[in-house]
Amino acid sequence: MPDTTSLDVAAVSAVDASDQMADALALGDHLRDAMWKAESANLGTWDSPGGLVVAGVGASAIGGVLARAALGDQAARPVLSARGYELPSWTTADTTVLCASYSGDTEEALACFEAAGVIGARRVVVTSGGELGRLARSEDVPVIPVAGGLQPRAAVGYMLVAVLEAAAACGVGPSLRAELDVAAEALDRLAGEWGPGADDDSRAKTLARALHGTVPVFMGMGITAPVAYRWKCQVNENAESPAFWSELPELDHNEVVGWGGAPDVAPFSAVLLEDCDQHPRLVRRAELTAEVIRDRAAGVHRVESCGGTAVERVLSLVLLGDLVSIYLAVLRGVDPGPVAAVERLRAALAAEA
Repeated sequence: MPDTTSLDVAAVSAVDASDQMADALALGDHLRDAMWKAESANLGTWDSPGGLVVAGVGASAIGGVLARAALGDQAARPVLSARGYELPSWTTADTTVLCASYSGDTEEALACFEAAGVIGARRVVVTSGGELGRLARSEDVPVIPVAGGLQPRAAVGYMLVAVLEAAAACGVGPSLRAELDVAAEALDRLAGEWGPGADDDSRAKTLARALHGTVPVFMGMGITAPVAYRWKCQVNENAESPAFWSELPELDHNEVVGWGGAPDVAPFSAVLLEDCDQHPRLVRRAELTAEVIRDRAAGVHRVESCGGTAVERVLSLVLLGDLVSIYLAVLRGVDPGPVAAVERLRAALAAEA
């Protein structure tokens, strides 16, 4: 029987004590505010033959992978991520390093900020403050500010815009401000269609109910691969539930075999995130993968992006995934705000420093 638990405004408010839903629905406004904040940083322009490295972890790093997808073949140089304490060994003074930390106190981002300074790389910082903001300003490194008071994962629009602005400033890719403006308007509309006030059979609510009680595996392909990772992280943090992600075509060479034993382990659901502009062979692989695993999965769901530009399509899926994860939290009776396990780990590491 389908789950008919209410996901209306009252039901969400009863569980969502810190109002994560409001922050998710405000993604369009976040994009507009982020562009204004990035402009206030007065980045200027420079040439970065070595490309752009985005140094950060967790939710602060998501802007890098989403920006790479949004730029697509418009990127003239690499946009790569450094998710740890060290920069890639090939990073030189010809590389721009964007250090991203929502709090400004993430030890990995601080380590990369220092390392980039030692090698003489051009640095940019995106943060709401903290030690990273203080160090950047003391060393005359431009800071792209981020709105405070959010959970870091809710600042995805700010982090994406910061990376795109840095990429445009250093010659890695063109400015996507026009595309971001259009995307913001589309997100405002989608927030109305998928939010708690929407019909009970809306896209986000229907998918959340279908995934409730299962372990979702999000499968991305092309520009949706980083979005699949985002969906996985959002379910982990907002719904406090296991979730996994993988990427086509790679999963067809290994993971697809594992689905044969899925019913013996847990009810796994597959969610294929697709894009209207993906490679035709990926389209066929998605169709065949769904067929192969359908009998062994608790459910197979094919979800397509919507919008005209890559920016709009990527962000449409980001919004949808964020809402689905919060609805899953409501269905589980879990407040989507706190991340107690992360805080315990951070406190333990700080005590040992």
